[in-house]
Amino acid sequence: MIGVSACLCGDNCKYSGGNNLNEEILKLYNEGKALKICPECLGGLEIPRAPAELFNCSGSDVLSGTGKVFSKDGKDVTSAFIKGAKEALKIIKENGITTVILKSRSPSCGFGKIYNGDFSGTLIDGNGVAAQLFYDNGIEVLQK
Repeated sequence: MIGVSACLCGDNCKYSGGNNLNEEILKLYNEGKALKICPECLGGLEIPRAPAELFNCSGSDVLSGTGKVFSKDGKDVTSAFIKGAKEALKIIKENGITTVILKSRSPSCGFGKIYNGDFSGTLIDGNGVAAQLFYDNGIEVLQK
C-alpha cells in the first residue's frame, strides 16, 4: 500500500475545486494498492479556496516555526497546513505506508521544488509542509 495525493486520483480537492487526475495513480487506487490523502483538506481548508504558497521558505521552516504559508488573498494559513500534514502523517503511519506519491510543486505535497511565495509561478528549491514532514519521518516521497 502506498499513499497518494487525492487530487491525483481525480478528487476535486485542489484550491480551485478541480483535480490533477493521473490515470496511472487512479489505477493503483482502484486496484486497492493506494490510499488517498489530502493534507490541505485534513487541515480544514475549504474547497474552493484562494491558492496558497510558502512565503520565501520551505516546509522545514514552516514546521520549525520560522516560516509561514499565505493564501493569495493575504490570509495566514500556516496552522491549517501544519495540522493537515500531521493528520496525513498519522493516517500514513496507521496504515503502515512507507512510500507516498504526491502532487509536485504543491505547498503541501511538493518535494524538491515549490513556488516561492509571490504567486508569480517562480519555483525554488524546497519541500511542501506535508512532504517535508513525511520525509522527516522516513517516508519515501515521490512526485507526479
